[in-house]
Formats: sequence, structure tokens, C-alpha cells
Amino acid sequence: QVQVAESGGGLVQTGASLKLSCAASGGPFASFAMGWFRQAPGNEREFVAAISWSAGDTYYADSVKGRCTISGDRHKNSVFLRVDSVESEDTAVYYCAAADSLLQSLHQAQSTPYQSEGLYNYWGQGARVTVAS
Repeated sequence: QVQVAESGGGLVQTGASLKLSCAASGGPFASFAMGWFRQAPGNEREFVAAISWSAGDTYYADSVKGRCTISGDRHKNSVFLRVDSVESEDTAVYYCAAADSLLQSLHQAQSTPYQSEGLYNYWGQGARVTVAS
């Protein structure tokens, strides 16, 4: 059974950087993409960033573009997120997600965007990040 686990987060000062790590394990399993989503109090879960292993492309939400970096290791099914210059609006529970390679052809045929939750099969429990002034 595939398990996704986030680490990092906690209390971050305004203007500082938040750093999160994630690894998917179990299986056999291989991912073709991994992503980060977040859910702020009272809000719906929203896309933050994603990385496509095959193309090496990265995708960012407008809210974090220019101050966010997603990186990772395909062979380890691991991904990292860094958001610089955090603000109170970055306070949220951050979720890591992995997309199973077995479904890559299906999603390519359907043109499922990397920003879509439907692309991802496996989800972590979430890591809480609180930005404090």
C-alpha cells in the first residue's frame, strides 16, 4: 500500500521561508508527477505547485509564483516545497500528492491538468504551517 508522508512545517515567521518535504513509499509504485496543495482555514483545498518527472516541468499557482520552488527525486518518489517571503495568507495545511505512473497514459489522453486534484492517486495526511507575525 502506498503511503505519502509530509514533514516540515510548523510555525514560520512572516517574511521567512517555509520548507516541506514529502516521500511516497510502498507499492510497487512509481509516480509520473507529484504536487502540493494547501487548505487554509475556512477555504477549499487549492493547488500550490507540481512537478512532472518525464518533462521536468514545474507548475505554480499564481499566489506563490515567483517565490516558490518545487523540486524532487523521481526515483525516490520524493518532492520538496519551498515558499519564500511567507505571509499570513500562506497559513494552511499543506498536502503532498503523487500521481501513479500506471495512469499516466489515461491522464495524458484526457489532458488532465497538473493543477487538478483528480490527477493524483495518493495523498498525505497534511502538514500544518502557521505564519506568525
